[in-house]
Parts: sequence; C-alpha cells; structure tokens
Amino acid sequence: MAIRERLSGNEAVAFAMKQINPDVFAAFPITPSTEIPQYFAQYAADGKVDTEFVTVESEHSSMSTCIGAEAAGARAITATSSCGLAYMYEVLYVAASMRLPIVMAVANRALTGPININNDHSDSMGARDAGWIQLYAENNQEAYDNYLQAMPIGEDQDVRLPVMVCQDGFITSHAVENIELVEDELVKGFVGEYNPEAALVGREQPLAVGPYDTCPYYMEHKVQQAEAMKNAKKRILEVAQAFEKMTGRKYSFFEEYQMEDAEAAIVVIGSTAGTARAEVDALRAEGKKVGMIKVRVFRPFPAEELAAALAHVKAVAVMDKSEGFAADGGPLFYEVRSACYDLEKRPMMIDVVYGLGGRDCATEDIGRVYARLLKMIETGERGPVYNHMGQRDLREPTV
Repeated sequence: MAIRERLSGNEAVAFAMKQINPDVFAAFPITPSTEIPQYFAQYAADGKVDTEFVTVESEHSSMSTCIGAEAAGARAITATSSCGLAYMYEVLYVAASMRLPIVMAVANRALTGPININNDHSDSMGARDAGWIQLYAENNQEAYDNYLQAMPIGEDQDVRLPVMVCQDGFITSHAVENIELVEDELVKGFVGEYNPEAALVGREQPLAVGPYDTCPYYMEHKVQQAEAMKNAKKRILEVAQAFEKMTGRKYSFFEEYQMEDAEAAIVVIGSTAGTARAEVDALRAEGKKVGMIKVRVFRPFPAEELAAALAHVKAVAVMDKSEGFAADGGPLFYEVRSACYDLEKRPMMIDVVYGLGGRDCATEDIGRVYARLLKMIETGERGPVYNHMGQRDLREPTV
C-alpha cells in the first residue's frame, strides 16, 4: 500500500535517502539544495539512519569525501546546486573515471554571474560531459522516484557510474505537492546492498585508486567508460520496469505526450513539461496536431529512440533552459538535432533558449512556440534557428 504524503521536492529526496540509509552523506549547504542535507541531518540526529553524516568545508570536499567512501566500499551520497556543482568540477571527472556509483541530488540553479539563485539548467548542463548519468524530474514525485532508481542503475556491474538526480530549484525543490511514497521494506529490497567486487578495504581483490594513467592505457580506460554509459541505457530500462512492477509508475528515457499524429512538437526537460502539457491539451481542443516530448534521461542520451519518436513530425522546437554560448543554440538542441541527422526525412528544427535565471515560462509562451512551428509547417520557411524567448528586447521577436 503506497504512503500518501505532501512533500516538497527536497523533502521527498531526503526521505528517499533516509529509506535507502546510505553509509556516508558528505554535506555542504548551497541554495536551493540546502534543505536536503538539513532534513537528512535531522534523521541522523534522531537515529533514523545509520549514516556517517560528514560536514565538510566545501563542495569540492564533499565530492572528495564521497569518492573516498565509495572507493572504500561504502555507499556515498551528497547534494548540491549551481556554483557548488561547478566547484566540484575537477572531482566529478575523478568519480566517473574511477567508476564509483555515487548518487548526487542536484537542485538545478543558474550559475553566476551575475549572482542568481533561481532555476535554470546551466549547472548540470555544464557537467554533461563529465561521465555522470543524468536523470531529470518534472515534479516532486519524479524526483523521489528517480532517486530510488539511481542506485540500482549506477551500481550495476556493467555500469558502475555516478548518477545526478536533477530537479528544478525552487520550482520543485521547495513547492509542496501530493506524493506517493514506497514502503521502507520495499525500498530496501528494490535498492539492495552495495557490494562492489573490489574496494580499498574489506575485499580480497585489491583496488588501485588514483594511478597515473600513461599513454598506453589512458584511452582504453576512457573507452571502458564510454561502453559503461552505453550499458547504462539497457540498465535504466530494466530498473524502470522493476519500478513499474513495484509502484505502477512507468518511466523510460523520455515521455511522449500526444505524439502519435503530432505534426508540431516541443522537446523539453524538467518542470516546464507540465506547462507544455497544458498548452498541448488546449491546442488539441482546437484541432491542432501538436505534441511534446519530455526528456528524463539526458546522459546517456537516447539518440536513436528520440529520433524514432520525431521521425514523423514536420517541425520541432527544442527548448533549452541553459545557454550554450556557442552562438547557435543550447546543449539539448545540439543533441536532438544530431540525433535526427540520419533520418530519411528530417523535421524542420529550431532552438528556443528560455527561462534563464528563473524567468517565467507560462502557457501563452509555449503557445507562441507552437504558433511559430505551425507557421513553419504552413509556409515551409524555418526562419531563425537560434532564438531566445522571454527577455525584454526592442528587436522584433522571433518567438
């Protein structure tokens, strides 16, 4: 029997952490993820977990602590946001290259400067090539569910990669929603125990940590990491199927909404999917063939599957809540456009950078994107590929 509750996204993730009862939590606060270690610290103080709760002096230290703990054979977790994630940059690569399945909760927040504490995806997108699996949540329920699925994915022997569980800062991290929690015993059985084959202590097989990788070996190890990320695709689906059997809640690489006969589609990540879904319903009621794809798994990127889902669509807008500063689009756009390159008939595609630093995105904004796509279909003219939406500007708007 599911447990019905009302929790913020941060509370939901901290509750999932409590149910898992990891060996080590390395904690350093940063808005808007601060509540996660705060809630967990209370669980530790109340004796509700057996976790070694380590308060450190920086985010670099928190990830370094997790690396040491995982290398010693312990299950280690942390949480961060924005500049905290950026401060970990060096050791994010270390965690992935050492194949340590640390699970980190990320409450997505804009990177400075100027200083901004509100939501966009620039922090985790900045770390997209660090070798971490990345899962994104639309709402509090998904943040909780993704966290429960993260360890069975990352700890699989054919994967052994760290996982970021991302949610939109303040939008989901602090907003309270109805949520269904899984019973503690079911969580324990689903997540299982962490028992790596090799570790610094307590294992027959010794583990070398931090060796100098010379030219004859380095590339082989990078290829092994790349293969592990490929293996993660299969494992993500296996874990999702087991989770659906336990809870009835279905997950995959992405969600398709009203895509069966869609001619115009939006591809989006995170909480904006709820806004887009409402606008799709309104436009469908007017007889317009529109749809949406909400990306849940950004790393590994489901290129083949996404291309198949978009193969019949005439016009696509990829919505980036992160600026790529490449003068031609954002990171999600690059991935989606590349995925569709080998299609026999590619859809017309544009990028819309929006919502930076917490800028609002309402249903009417999504409506303008669909209006642009429908006009593209009608005229056959794509217009500007690289667009920004929602900023104050004296120029003629493209979206």
